[in-house]
Amino acid sequence: MLEEVQLSTFYTDNEKLLVAVDSVIFGYEDGQMKLLLFKRKIEPFKDKWSLIGRFVSPKEDIREAASSVLYDYTGLKNIFLEQLFTFGKVFRDPGSRVISIVYYSLTRINDFEKKVVEKYDSKWFSLNEIPELVLDHSEMVSKARMKLIEKTQQYPIGIDLLPEKFTMPQLFNLYQSLYDRKLDDRNFRKKIEGMNILKKLNEKDKRTSKKGAFLYKFDKKKYNQLLKKGYDFRI
Repeated sequence: MLEEVQLSTFYTDNEKLLVAVDSVIFGYEDGQMKLLLFKRKIEPFKDKWSLIGRFVSPKEDIREAASSVLYDYTGLKNIFLEQLFTFGKVFRDPGSRVISIVYYSLTRINDFEKKVVEKYDSKWFSLNEIPELVLDHSEMVSKARMKLIEKTQQYPIGIDLLPEKFTMPQLFNLYQSLYDRKLDDRNFRKKIEGMNILKKLNEKDKRTSKKGAFLYKFDKKKYNQLLKKGYDFRI
């Protein structure tokens, strides 16, 4: 009986904390890796640029909350989503004692429900033109970008960022933008072709030249086979 009393007071006597989920949402457009930000609607830092997030409700799983944030602010479901890091410095948020669990996701910008994004005053920014962010959100973005670069060792990120059909130059520019450095085009093609995870189509994209560039699709079956073998997808 005494143990039951001690157990109940153990929970009630301790101060409650707020738990939040924040989402680092990456997209790719016009040859650039981009980040989705929105203007904060409340104080502190009202009208400043921020990541998208909210508090977790008492009856909600953490991942459920992260998925809900993505759907509420983008209109998308079932997209790449992975937990990144937990931010818990005591004074990280002047509004209250808040612990934030950060997720990052990969999306096709063209899939977005534009009306949903506009509703929340959101905007896509190139990774090289990110404005000043509130709280520790810049650190969150930096960690997410490093994690994404690491992720390319096990995962062909173009599956989630490029259209279903894409050209080799589009894929090349995607990696070059993510790494923020120039890559050797010949070595890149050799590495990609060596993976044998692309299907070359009898179609061309002629929007930029009369000759055009062949379109490709990812072969997910072959990718999954390489994944089981522990293949290194690093470029």
